Amino acid sequence: MATGHDALREIFVTGLRNAHAVEKQALSIMTPQISRIEHYPEVADRLRLHVDETNSQIARLDEILAGFDTSASALKDTALSMTGGMAAITHSVAGDEIVKNSFANYAFEHFEIASYKSLIVLAEDGGFAQAAPLLKQSLDEEVSMARWIDESLPLVTRRYVQLYAEAGSMEAKV
Repeated sequence: MATGHDALREIFVTGLRNAHAVEKQALSIMTPQISRIEHYPEVADRLRLHVDETNSQIARLDEILAGFDTSASALKDTALSMTGGMAAITHSVAGDEIVKNSFANYAFEHFEIASYKSLIVLAEDGGFAQAAPLLKQSLDEEVSMARWIDESLPLVTRRYVQLYAEAGSMEAKV
């Protein structure tokens, strides 16, 4: 039977693998969005920055996992990347794609925030001190992105309405 510390370690490593897969999923959601955006350059620019942050988050998770003599789950990474890609495709057919993507990105950022908060608790409670600062850095980036989406949603919505009124939904969508 596993000790409390062994169980906490196992849960923590599983959480790290899950977070890694979620970050891969985030890339598969954001990358197609960036390639499609035409009329919302500030959104494309912020997504590009967050792609870079996400790649850094993946590297930090890899570093933490290596400290436990393990690595990410290729199966989880692949599965969540595929679902992220399908989500991106689903929104691409919507007339209000940019608005739907903004809603989904906002929700996804909060999912990631919750994940990192939980991992930080596990790191602190498990005595995995080396992981906490790396996880906090990723948490701060996710909070910043969620805040940016929150603050930019009125601008995106208003620009969508303006473009829709001027040229129709197909022109306004991205």
